[in-house]
Amino acid sequence: MNRRTALMMLPALAALRAPAVLAQERYPDRPIRLIIPFAAGGSNDIVGRVIAEGMGARLGQTFVVENRGGAGGVLGNEAVSTSPKDGYTLLLGGSGSFLISSLVQPKIPYDIIRDFTPVGFIGNAPNVITVNPKVEARSMGELRDLARRAKPPLSYASPGVGTTGHVLGALLSLEFGAEMEHIPYRGTGPAITDVLAGRVQILTNAAAPLRPHIASGGLRALAVAAPRRLEFLPEVPTTVEQGFPKILSSTWYGILGPAGMPSDRVAALHAALNATLADAAAKQRLAEEGVEIEMSPTPADYARFIEADRTRWQEVVTRANIRAE
Repeated sequence: MNRRTALMMLPALAALRAPAVLAQERYPDRPIRLIIPFAAGGSNDIVGRVIAEGMGARLGQTFVVENRGGAGGVLGNEAVSTSPKDGYTLLLGGSGSFLISSLVQPKIPYDIIRDFTPVGFIGNAPNVITVNPKVEARSMGELRDLARRAKPPLSYASPGVGTTGHVLGALLSLEFGAEMEHIPYRGTGPAITDVLAGRVQILTNAAAPLRPHIASGGLRALAVAAPRRLEFLPEVPTTVEQGFPKILSSTWYGILGPAGMPSDRVAALHAALNATLADAAAKQRLAEEGVEIEMSPTPADYARFIEADRTRWQEVVTRANIRAE
């Protein structure tokens, strides 16, 4: 074969090779695994499955949900941080399981900034500050005054050491300038039970599991720890309205992958996530869990949010000396 003939054949050879190259570069071409660092059945699981279903439909590929609970979310987080960086393993990250756990647990085998790729923000489930109806406080100001003079100290329940409920309770104590006793439980259910029974005075949590007890009068809602009121609890004022602008807390959710994921795959996942969040059916299902959708314009915006939230809660954890043993 002479040089001229070889050159003439190059376009044809390239055309033959192109389908194989395109097939290799297509993403996704197999199922994507979404790790939820909690057991099945709770709010994290419900949110994760709504997102998995929507993103899978938009990417034309199955999302396989894997519930990997344990160690306050650390086991699931670690599994993602050490996974291949190919965009086929993702994490449902949350304020407690992802961020707060990294601040309070002494030996975390990853760094939440260095070892993960933020894909996109899902939204917030603002926390509600409630008390047993026998507590003589009907506003945040009255609760502060009561906490300052209470002997023994008022107590607050949380789903466990190092959870969002724990650090919000600690923030209340710091902002009130009053000592309060933390009573940790193994989950939200037992914490609600003891506050309903009056064995503990205060409970802060995402609104969805508290809503029926607020409606029945079993719990008195004093404030939503957010800048604006909740649509399904419009009668409950915010902490900001009541003069406590620093008492802000929500259970937030987002999607992440291991560090070093290809930028084009991150962009594809981000677009599929935001398209899911814009869907009316998904919005309704998330709203039932108390989640207010808040899309991130870019993955970088979600990354900046995580860094800012870590800085804010690091100060609270340090001042309150919170450590999970």
